[in-house]
Amino acid sequence: MAVTLHRCSAQWVKLDGHPCWRVEKALKDEGLEYTVVLQPAMPWQRKRRTRVHELTGAYALPVIEFENGHAYREESADMAKRIRAGKLFDGAGDPGGIADAAPDEAPGA
Repeated sequence: MAVTLHRCSAQWVKLDGHPCWRVEKALKDEGLEYTVVLQPAMPWQRKRRTRVHELTGAYALPVIEFENGHAYREESADMAKRIRAGKLFDGAGDPGGIADAAPDEAPGA
């Protein structure tokens, strides 16, 4: 199953501490199929992240969107850990993420 990674437009930043790169690298390392949707990177542009807000009720990145329209977002280190553990698609009952919440059920919506 392919996923969509909503990440900041600063793709040139490939530092372990960069949240968007941390999650993208985990997806790459695990060989998962994904597409990237670039979002405005600058703090004053966060309100332009309309799809991210629709999915999660917030503007924070990164966000993983599944083919069925559900989304997953938590701290990037936790997201990377979950991806590397092979549990990205195990969304049901996960209190730390929203992988099993439909866009209109996302926290803060």
